[in-house]
Amino acid sequence: MLSRLMSGSSRSLEREYSCTVRLLDDSEYTCTIQRDAKGQYLFDLLCHHLNLLEKDYFGIRFVDPDKQRHWLEFTKSVVKQLRSQPPFTMCFRVKFYPADPAALKEEITRYLVFLQIKRDLYHGRLLCKTSDAALLAAYILQAEIGDYDPGKHPEGYSSKFQFFPKHSEKLERKIAEIHKTELSGQTPATSELNFLRKAQTLETYGVDPHPCKDVSGNAAFLAFTPFGFVVLQGNKRVHFIKWNEVTKLKFEGKTFYLYEKKIILTYFAPTPEACKHLWKCGIENQAFYKLEKSSQVRTVSSSNLFFKGSRFRYSGRVAKEVMESSAKIKREPPEIHRAGMVPSRSCPSITHGPRLSSVPRTRRRAVHISIMEGLESLRDSAHSTPVRSSSHGDTFLPHVRSTRADSNERVAVIADEAYSPADSVLPTPVAEHSLELMLLSRQINGATCSIEEEKESEASTPTAAEVEALGGELRALCQGHGRPEEEQAMVCLQNPLSGEPAH
Repeated sequence: MLSRLMSGSSRSLEREYSCTVRLLDDSEYTCTIQRDAKGQYLFDLLCHHLNLLEKDYFGIRFVDPDKQRHWLEFTKSVVKQLRSQPPFTMCFRVKFYPADPAALKEEITRYLVFLQIKRDLYHGRLLCKTSDAALLAAYILQAEIGDYDPGKHPEGYSSKFQFFPKHSEKLERKIAEIHKTELSGQTPATSELNFLRKAQTLETYGVDPHPCKDVSGNAAFLAFTPFGFVVLQGNKRVHFIKWNEVTKLKFEGKTFYLYEKKIILTYFAPTPEACKHLWKCGIENQAFYKLEKSSQVRTVSSSNLFFKGSRFRYSGRVAKEVMESSAKIKREPPEIHRAGMVPSRSCPSITHGPRLSSVPRTRRRAVHISIMEGLESLRDSAHSTPVRSSSHGDTFLPHVRSTRADSNERVAVIADEAYSPADSVLPTPVAEHSLELMLLSRQINGATCSIEEEKESEASTPTAAEVEALGGELRALCQGHGRPEEEQAMVCLQNPLSGEPAH
């Protein structure tokens, strides 16, 4: 009898799994779920913990054992989706960026979106002109440290924060000037609201970049925003197609197709898994932003033949329904526990002191191996042969580019520098060697370190000779893509560890 009870208890324990979800302020929420628990159950637990009602804009991301990132599907078992050994680690992130974040009903929702966009700014996903960057960073300073106080904020105080993958002393001085002279008296909520209003006007607002190659083998970033599908190359937005103009999304292997009324855009993802993830993200974003109601959602096939390929169906509410539901919220505003000056793992703009922590030299070889393995897979996935459509014989990308340039959709310059979210190379969750990998990628891409960084990392990061040696190997791996060596190294470093940049 006792053995029977013990075996039953053992089976019960085997059906329970520990889950840790990293939140937008880098705090962690830990819970236990049953073996058959659906994604919706875990998501509801998180939203209850956060006191969040406008929850449809958010989702849970995870990385599978092959380093491919996914959004957790709420209608399926959590355990079956993760395919990894417990305990499970995931991340709570914005999945659908609100078209007008300032119009969100509750302050708690606006605060969470603010944290996401601040993370986007730091990781190089939200790219902008220098003047806009200075204003956004000043809003962050005001929200986190309040009014300028000469007694607390000595000369050069803004250099103790890092808002972007890299920035100059001139930009730091501009940030401090705006913070001192223009933002005095703004509460954290007001500064966050102004930050959102400014961020929403930028070309790369809401961009979650998927690294791909076009039919000529050139690097590109594909993304889905509240307003449509975008393609970014260099420091330009070369394509923007509104959601109501997108007629179909399809993928076959590593090849992704987007059908518009007159053209087909063709791109190549690093792996078939990355291409399928890109396709699913496109299906969900189009349904969320384009449809009037969720009852219009249909199951979509990745192939021309419905019974072949992958099938997928978006399972949530659409944007219009979410806004209508938000308008009906009537409760006392929940208390917001802002992160303040708590150290952050992946977004160190809210920490004083050196921007990057040092990592023991003994781990450098493992990081080097990870980079080289990732680059080998990226090189092997490169495509340079154009793909024709039997029904659209002349819709090669070079022709498409000239077609759209002749229309009212001009190529838009979005920033002073090339769009290169190099600091998003890390998978989510952040690995133990993430900070060293970030430093390696920044050094090879020409990013400068502050004096504090140089002193802190002198004894624990690669020497100039070692970085140059690694750069040489990178250039050797990237040969044959028809680009200058410096650009090749940068392109290859975009995403050595996962199917797309980390969030």
